[in-house]
Parts: sequence; structure tokens; C-alpha cells
Amino acid sequence: MLRLCHEMPRYSIDMDFWFYKEVEYKSFYHQLENLISHEYDVTDMQNKFYSILVEIRKRVGTPKLKIEIRKSLAAGGTTEEKIAFSPHFATQVLVRGFTLNHMFKSKVSALLDRVEIRDAFDLEFLARRGVDLDLSQQDKKKIIETLSGFTKRDFSVKLGSVLLSEVRDYYNQKRFTYLEEKLTFDKWST
Repeated sequence: MLRLCHEMPRYSIDMDFWFYKEVEYKSFYHQLENLISHEYDVTDMQNKFYSILVEIRKRVGTPKLKIEIRKSLAAGGTTEEKIAFSPHFATQVLVRGFTLNHMFKSKVSALLDRVEIRDAFDLEFLARRGVDLDLSQQDKKKIIETLSGFTKRDFSVKLGSVLLSEVRDYYNQKRFTYLEEKLTFDKWST
């Protein structure tokens, strides 16, 4: 949703969803299966205990998109209405997505758990959007240590392959200096 609702200059390799209201999951799964199979090549689809997993592509030879729909409700107060749009299509869609503050907390957990450079990029993007970096000193230290562990190859290949071209060179040169500065800055002294 960061790309579709907030113009983040990074492509997603997966999309995660939660339910906003109670539904009958088995029925939802079958309806989803019928809908997407008409428009997409479904390369994998599973109705698991905690989530519905779907992997689709437009046609053979095109990139795949992984979708996970968690079989739980989004916690109250963590979502808001947003407009999803793309510069490639004229259609705009009203959606319900997580607040930027909630996304920030989720991205911190994701970065510290799986140590993926795209999560670090998302944290910097959220910091640039003005999200309050309300973190313990311990978490700030862990994030900074994680950021320093990313290699030149991580930036050029892993991150570079999902970034829009206009920001790729910036991150190859500057890395996450903005996020590091935000995490280490305490307050103006008076």
C-alpha cells in the first residue's frame, strides 16, 4: 500500500492484507479463486489455517506477485481510508489501509526479524513522510547495527532491483544516511 497510496518509489514483491470485518473464510477463498483465475495465471493458492496465500502473474514470463490475506481482523484504530492510485492507470480506488504509524511499527519488527534491505528502505521512506520515530534507544541501536550490515551488493542488487530508477543511484551512494541521522539525533540543545 505504500506504493499505491503514498507514492513510495519501490516495487513490492508481495502484498499483505487483513480483514476489516468478519467473513466466512472458506466462502471468501472460493470467491477469490473464481475471480482471479479469469484474469490471472494462478501459480499457487492455499487456504491455510491462519491465512490465504495466493501467487499470481498476468501471463507466463511476467513477474509473480505474492498475496497473503491474514485470517484475522485488523486491530481497531490501526486503519484508515486511503486512495490507491497508479501513474499507469486513470482509476483511483478507495481502500482501507494501515496508518503510517502502524506501518512503521510493523516495518521495525520486520527489519529486526528478517533483516531485509527493502524493510530498511521502507523505514527511511516513512521517516521522510514525517512518521514519528518513537523507538527505545535499544531498538534504535539495533536498527543502526542492521543498517551498517547491508553490503554494496545489497544496495545495488537486492534494493536496486525493486527501486524506481530515479532513486537507485542516490541509495547506492548515500545508503540510509537520512534514517541513521534521524535515529541518532536526540534533540536540539538550548
